[in-house]
Amino acid sequence: MNQTRTLLVVALLFVAWLLWSQWQQDYAAAPQTRGATTSSSSPSSGTSPANGSGEVPVANAPSAPGKPPVANPPLPEPAADAASVPSRERITLSNDVLRLTIDTRGGSIVRADLLKYPQQVKGDTSPVRLLSDDPERLFLAQDGLVGANGSAAPDHFAMFHAGAASYSLPADGNATTAVLTWTGGDGIVVSKRYTLHRGSYVVELAQQIENRGRHDWSGNAYEQLERVQPPAPPKHFLEFYDPERSSFMGAAWYGPQDKFNKLAFDKFNEDALDRQVQGGWVAMIQHYFFAAWLPPATQTGQFSSAELLPAGGSGKPRYIIRARGPGVSVAPGGSATLDARLYVGPKSQSSLSTIAPGLELTVDYGIFTVIAQPLFWILSKFHALVGNWGVAIILLVLLIKAVFFKLSEQQYKAGAKMRKLQPRIAALRERYGDDKQKQQQAMMELYQKEKINPLAGCLPTLIQIPVFFALYYVLMYSVELRHAPFFGWIHDLSAPDPYFVLPALYTLVMIATQYLTPVQGMDPTQAKVMKAMPIVFAVMFAFFPAGLTLYYVINGLTGVIQQWVITRRIEAADTRAKA
Repeated sequence: MNQTRTLLVVALLFVAWLLWSQWQQDYAAAPQTRGATTSSSSPSSGTSPANGSGEVPVANAPSAPGKPPVANPPLPEPAADAASVPSRERITLSNDVLRLTIDTRGGSIVRADLLKYPQQVKGDTSPVRLLSDDPERLFLAQDGLVGANGSAAPDHFAMFHAGAASYSLPADGNATTAVLTWTGGDGIVVSKRYTLHRGSYVVELAQQIENRGRHDWSGNAYEQLERVQPPAPPKHFLEFYDPERSSFMGAAWYGPQDKFNKLAFDKFNEDALDRQVQGGWVAMIQHYFFAAWLPPATQTGQFSSAELLPAGGSGKPRYIIRARGPGVSVAPGGSATLDARLYVGPKSQSSLSTIAPGLELTVDYGIFTVIAQPLFWILSKFHALVGNWGVAIILLVLLIKAVFFKLSEQQYKAGAKMRKLQPRIAALRERYGDDKQKQQQAMMELYQKEKINPLAGCLPTLIQIPVFFALYYVLMYSVELRHAPFFGWIHDLSAPDPYFVLPALYTLVMIATQYLTPVQGMDPTQAKVMKAMPIVFAVMFAFFPAGLTLYYVINGLTGVIQQWVITRRIEAADTRAKA
């Protein structure tokens, strides 16, 4: 029973993979921990993870007389306890897809709501909140300046003044900009501008430095993402089907030389990032969504990471990944503008590569990427044609069936011939009784005589296994299929069928396949086990994504039709030969 055996092999491999994944989650070596970082008296002073010991001078400390200017002054240390740095005025900046909340302390983005992505299809339809100031789910986008040689500069703790409480996209406009201003005591004025364009998840940042003083100003710009590890989803006996648990959550960075790299939360200590990169980006990624700072493509900056343990050892560690730009100098009466971009949104594969090189790699299908990416590309083309992801999956099945039609034809021809041999195989089994070795030898001689290859179905089976896993990843990790409806009762192809109709249909398909395919060479016990497989797979598919179950329903149904036609054709040819 080729279809049943295919699914049996897939199920065994899938269960082995799930067990291994769960073992890694439950019994992986615990990360090494450091002593707690304590907060200093001033938020602008403290430590930086860039050096070996973690201790650095105060950011605004003047250099010793006669020494050259500091090219890369140390970055400010985040407070050990985020609650110790109170927020001030909150302003909002929004377009048609994104609503940002900006804290005037530091000009940091402390909330980001994705307006086109509800939490659930039904029930909680509030938008997904990617950036958050909730201590349990802290995720912030911060930026600022550090001055060299005593130059005053606003870091992400400085107080800014906003010109308005809210900035929204005009009905007839394509962009909106929030402006925050900081004024230093030595004539330095910094204007921080965040700009959103219609339909875009990219936030443009421009930090304009005006030197109205009497001395040169020098320093660096930096951007960073800070977050805690959010609470794990509630445990249940089917937790291995939960993509939130199996998908990667942590930091990531990209550079033209080093390409795409991930940094898990439990690796921040031992695999700390400290590298010069030109034209790359830093990010915090999760299942369907992510945030990334995108420095200018021509800029060579320093990428680094840090793990901050809370004061007193209580509370959650905070993880930071950041990019620091090269030094800049502004003469008295002059000005300079330092640019960067922030992406806050979905892992939309159609647009990420156009925003920044390598950004599409945040959609990580793991070892199945080489198959999953082409599958998604084909699916997306079908979706563009028909406008329904479920129909696109059906068309993908038909395409795969067409590509491997000849292989499947040979498989079903061999099955039809085997069906004809069942009386003779039964006679051999009765003749040799319990002598399994002689039984197998006699059956192999019979196969050779009748020119039948009992392994003819192996190649289609081997091809279907990687396609199964790759499509599983596509359906579970592609945000395009999140909440994608099919027809009728199926409102989300990435979630299980709520009424188990598709699993029931697949059970019927498996029963039909068993009827058409002989149980060649099996003893009665094995045959009984195979007959129980439709029930086993019905239970398994009840918890699979509806899109994956739909794939196998259509794949099995077309296989049954093809097998029935070929079997009837062979039987008709035999009837004509006897006549």
